[in-house]
Amino acid sequence: MSDRKPIQLTAKGLEKLTEELRYLKDEKRQELTEYMGAALADGDLRENAAYDEARMLQSANEARIADLEEVVNRAVVVETSSAADAPATLGASLHVEDDEGAKHVFHLVGSLESDVLQNRISDESPLGQQLLGRRAGDEIALGSRRFKVVSILFE
Repeated sequence: MSDRKPIQLTAKGLEKLTEELRYLKDEKRQELTEYMGAALADGDLRENAAYDEARMLQSANEARIADLEEVVNRAVVVETSSAADAPATLGASLHVEDDEGAKHVFHLVGSLESDVLQNRISDESPLGQQLLGRRAGDEIALGSRRFKVVSILFE
Protein backbone atom coordinates (compact mmCIF):
# COMPACT_ATOMS: atom_id res chain seq x y z
CA MET A 1 0.00 0.00 0.00
CA SER A 2 1.33 3.39 -0.97
CA ASP A 3 1.94 5.95 1.73
CA ARG A 4 1.79 8.78 -0.80
CA LYS A 5 -1.15 11.12 -0.51
CA PRO A 6 -3.60 11.47 -3.38
CA ILE A 7 -3.31 14.70 -5.32
CA GLN A 8 -6.58 16.57 -5.67
CA LEU A 9 -7.20 18.13 -9.07
CA THR A 10 -10.08 19.54 -11.01
CA ALA A 11 -11.18 17.59 -14.09
CA LYS A 12 -9.73 20.36 -16.30
CA GLY A 13 -6.46 20.27 -14.39
CA LEU A 14 -6.08 16.52 -14.83
CA GLU A 15 -6.96 16.83 -18.51
CA LYS A 16 -4.30 19.51 -18.99
CA LEU A 17 -1.60 17.47 -17.20
CA THR A 18 -2.55 14.31 -19.12
CA GLU A 19 -2.29 16.21 -22.41
CA GLU A 20 1.12 17.59 -21.45
CA LEU A 21 2.27 14.06 -20.57
CA ARG A 22 1.04 12.75 -23.91
CA TYR A 23 2.86 15.55 -25.76
CA LEU A 24 6.13 14.98 -23.89
CA LYS A 25 6.05 11.22 -24.48
CA ASP A 26 4.77 11.12 -28.06
CA GLU A 27 6.07 14.31 -29.66
CA LYS A 28 8.81 15.90 -27.56
CA ARG A 29 10.70 12.60 -27.14
CA GLN A 30 10.75 12.18 -30.92
CA GLU A 31 11.94 15.76 -31.46
CA LEU A 32 14.75 15.29 -28.94
CA THR A 33 15.76 11.96 -30.46
CA GLU A 34 16.05 13.62 -33.86
CA TYR A 35 18.00 16.53 -32.36
CA MET A 36 20.36 14.12 -30.60
CA GLY A 37 20.83 12.15 -33.84
CA ALA A 38 21.74 15.32 -35.71
CA ALA A 39 24.17 16.28 -32.96
CA LEU A 40 25.77 12.82 -33.06
CA ALA A 41 26.21 13.15 -36.81
CA ASP A 42 28.33 16.26 -36.20
CA GLY A 43 31.21 14.09 -35.04
CA ASP A 44 33.49 14.48 -32.02
CA LEU A 45 31.32 14.22 -28.88
CA ARG A 46 34.01 15.66 -26.58
CA GLU A 47 33.54 19.14 -28.02
CA ASN A 48 29.97 18.90 -29.25
CA ALA A 49 27.86 21.52 -27.45
CA ALA A 50 24.75 20.52 -29.44
CA TYR A 51 25.04 16.93 -28.20
CA ASP A 52 25.49 18.09 -24.59
CA GLU A 53 22.46 20.36 -24.93
CA ALA A 54 20.41 17.53 -26.47
CA ARG A 55 21.32 15.23 -23.57
CA MET A 56 20.34 17.90 -21.01
CA LEU A 57 17.04 18.56 -22.78
CA GLN A 58 16.33 14.84 -22.99
CA SER A 59 17.11 14.41 -19.30
CA ALA A 60 14.83 17.32 -18.36
CA ASN A 61 12.05 15.91 -20.55
CA GLU A 62 12.32 12.46 -18.95
CA ALA A 63 12.29 14.02 -15.47
CA ARG A 64 9.13 15.99 -16.32
CA ILE A 65 7.53 12.82 -17.73
CA ALA A 66 8.31 10.96 -14.49
CA ASP A 67 6.86 13.83 -12.42
CA LEU A 68 3.68 13.98 -14.51
CA GLU A 69 3.21 10.20 -14.42
CA GLU A 70 3.46 10.34 -10.63
CA VAL A 71 0.87 13.13 -10.45
CA VAL A 72 -1.52 11.45 -12.89
CA ASN A 73 -1.24 8.13 -11.03
CA ARG A 74 -1.98 9.81 -7.68
CA ALA A 75 -4.63 12.20 -9.03
CA VAL A 76 -8.11 12.24 -7.59
CA VAL A 77 -10.60 14.39 -9.44
CA VAL A 78 -12.69 16.37 -7.02
CA GLU A 79 -16.33 16.17 -7.95
CA THR A 80 -18.15 19.47 -8.06
CA SER A 81 -21.74 20.09 -7.18
CA SER A 82 -24.32 21.61 -9.45
CA ALA A 83 -26.53 22.73 -6.59
CA ALA A 84 -27.00 26.48 -6.42
CA ASP A 85 -26.34 26.61 -2.69
CA ALA A 86 -23.38 24.17 -2.64
CA PRO A 87 -20.28 25.20 -0.67
CA ALA A 88 -17.11 26.11 -2.55
CA THR A 89 -14.85 23.18 -3.45
CA LEU A 90 -12.08 22.68 -5.98
CA GLY A 91 -13.38 23.71 -9.38
CA ALA A 92 -15.51 26.52 -8.00
CA SER A 93 -15.31 30.07 -9.30
CA LEU A 94 -16.08 32.48 -6.51
CA HIS A 95 -17.29 35.96 -7.36
CA VAL A 96 -16.37 38.16 -4.43
CA GLU A 97 -16.48 41.82 -3.54
CA ASP A 98 -13.84 43.37 -1.32
CA ASP A 99 -14.41 45.96 1.39
CA GLU A 100 -13.70 48.76 -1.10
CA GLY A 101 -16.40 47.56 -3.52
CA ALA A 102 -14.02 46.05 -6.09
CA LYS A 103 -15.20 42.80 -7.66
CA HIS A 104 -12.91 39.78 -8.10
CA VAL A 105 -13.26 36.24 -9.40
CA PHE A 106 -11.14 33.50 -7.83
CA HIS A 107 -10.99 30.00 -9.28
CA LEU A 108 -10.32 27.44 -6.55
CA VAL A 109 -7.92 24.74 -7.80
CA GLY A 110 -5.42 22.17 -6.57
CA SER A 111 -1.89 23.34 -5.81
CA LEU A 112 -0.49 21.97 -9.10
CA GLU A 113 -3.02 24.00 -11.08
CA SER A 114 -2.57 27.35 -9.36
CA ASP A 115 -1.72 30.41 -11.43
CA VAL A 116 -1.96 33.71 -9.61
CA LEU A 117 -1.93 35.70 -12.87
CA GLN A 118 -5.16 33.94 -13.90
CA ASN A 119 -6.69 34.10 -10.40
CA ARG A 120 -6.41 30.31 -10.11
CA ILE A 121 -5.96 30.07 -6.34
CA SER A 122 -4.62 26.94 -4.66
CA ASP A 123 -6.78 25.35 -2.00
CA GLU A 124 -3.62 25.22 0.12
CA SER A 125 -2.97 28.98 -0.02
CA PRO A 126 -4.23 31.23 2.80
CA LEU A 127 -6.92 32.72 0.53
CA GLY A 128 -7.84 29.30 -0.85
CA GLN A 129 -8.23 27.89 2.65
CA GLN A 130 -10.50 30.79 3.55
CA LEU A 131 -12.64 30.24 0.42
CA LEU A 132 -13.07 26.46 0.79
CA GLY A 133 -16.50 25.56 2.10
CA ARG A 134 -17.88 29.08 1.80
CA ARG A 135 -21.30 29.85 0.38
CA ALA A 136 -22.79 32.89 -1.30
CA GLY A 137 -23.25 35.61 1.31
CA ASP A 138 -20.36 34.45 3.51
CA GLU A 139 -17.68 36.93 4.49
CA ILE A 140 -14.00 36.23 5.00
CA ALA A 141 -11.06 38.21 6.28
CA LEU A 142 -7.54 37.86 4.99
CA GLY A 143 -5.16 40.11 6.85
CA SER A 144 -6.64 43.58 6.81
CA ARG A 145 -8.85 42.86 3.76
CA ARG A 146 -12.41 41.65 3.92
CA PHE A 147 -14.28 39.88 1.15
CA LYS A 148 -17.93 38.93 0.69
CA VAL A 149 -18.78 35.92 -1.50
CA VAL A 150 -21.37 37.18 -3.99
CA SER A 151 -21.87 33.95 -5.98
CA ILE A 152 -20.27 30.59 -6.70
CA LEU A 153 -20.18 28.85 -10.06
CA PHE A 154 -18.76 25.39 -10.74
CA GLU A 155 -16.69 24.42 -13.78
